[in-house]
Amino acid sequence: QVQLVESGGGLVQPGGSLRLSCVASGTIFSFNDMNWYRLAPGKERELVASITVTGSTNYADSVKGRFTISRDNAKNTVYLQMNSLNPEDTAVYYCNVRPRFGVIKGDYWGQGTQVTVSS
Repeated sequence: QVQLVESGGGLVQPGGSLRLSCVASGTIFSFNDMNWYRLAPGKERELVASITVTGSTNYADSVKGRFTISRDNAKNTVYLQMNSLNPEDTAVYYCNVRPRFGVIKGDYWGQGTQVTVSS
């Protein structure tokens, strides 16, 4: 019922920037909070950023001041602008939505996009 497709990952040098995109389908995009998670080998899954229906944002302490989450409801897309990247940001990044009500209630994830920060 819900599909999420991430893009924009790749290899970037320390200090560089990337912009991730996640296109959602199968849900009323504007009525759900959206999240970005990341997972690195040997580490726990980390909630990187979230954005509410009203546009309020929250960030992990590790990315605060460097990452920006935004959404374009008309395009059913959520973005993650990542600046001042460092090797600790290397991970697979996933977008996520957890509709609370209705037929699509559940926990949905994209396929992930690899971000590698290395010189």
